[in-house]
Amino acid sequence: MSGTNENKIRKAVRENYARVAETTKGASGCCCTPSCCSPSSTSSAADTSVNMGYSQDEVESVPEGSNMGLGCGNPQAIASLKPGKTVLDLGCGGGFDCFLAAKQVGNEGYVIGVDMTPEMVDKARKNVAESKYDNVDIRLGEIENLPVADNFVDVIISNCVINLSPDKQRVFDEAFRVLKSGGRIAVSDVIASAPIPENVRTDLALHAGCIAGASTSDEVIAMLQKAGFSDIRVAPKEESKSFIKDWAPGSGAENYVVSADIQAVK
Repeated sequence: MSGTNENKIRKAVRENYARVAETTKGASGCCCTPSCCSPSSTSSAADTSVNMGYSQDEVESVPEGSNMGLGCGNPQAIASLKPGKTVLDLGCGGGFDCFLAAKQVGNEGYVIGVDMTPEMVDKARKNVAESKYDNVDIRLGEIENLPVADNFVDVIISNCVINLSPDKQRVFDEAFRVLKSGGRIAVSDVIASAPIPENVRTDLALHAGCIAGASTSDEVIAMLQKAGFSDIRVAPKEESKSFIKDWAPGSGAENYVVSADIQAVK
């Protein structure tokens, strides 16, 4: 992919999620087009998260405004977080998964959230300031160039963000760099389950909506292997098509992308 195209994709993604952050109550779904970014109720965001695999207790336990109903699964379900661990959330948004992780790792643990959208970082930092959590650190940065030291993190989580990157190999290389030996990546993301039509691949709105940039399972495995990971598992979730069809009505997205749990070990 050319540098020009990469910049266009990053710009489209940044502008899209800045718009989401600036809505008063967030958005419901993975926010694929401007029409999907209209404000929705907090209950809608909660319901959306429950449909993606979070429990009612989880969505009710986080600071107000941190859950915007974004994502395609629940990385908490596969992360197996333990007290005292250091966790990194790629594309943290308003901090939803950061707060859930902070509760699991406890006061002796540490959670870093990274997002490239200044509006999202501002929102997340405000949520941190207004919450009881003092072990959450929100940082502005790109997931291709993580503002995190080498060999620092025990577990990396992410929810429907890596697909947005135009340089996924760089993302996995950076993930490997910041993980400790024996550290793990446990993310929910979309993968391509069938060839994605060219008109979708070139649609910037659908890139920003977690559809056009999806890689196949084999491609994800190959990138993780190249980065140095082992014990790689990619588990598609066919049931996710029930909500993916609502991301871009009429696009047929559910016919060629699906949510998957992705795990690997350094």
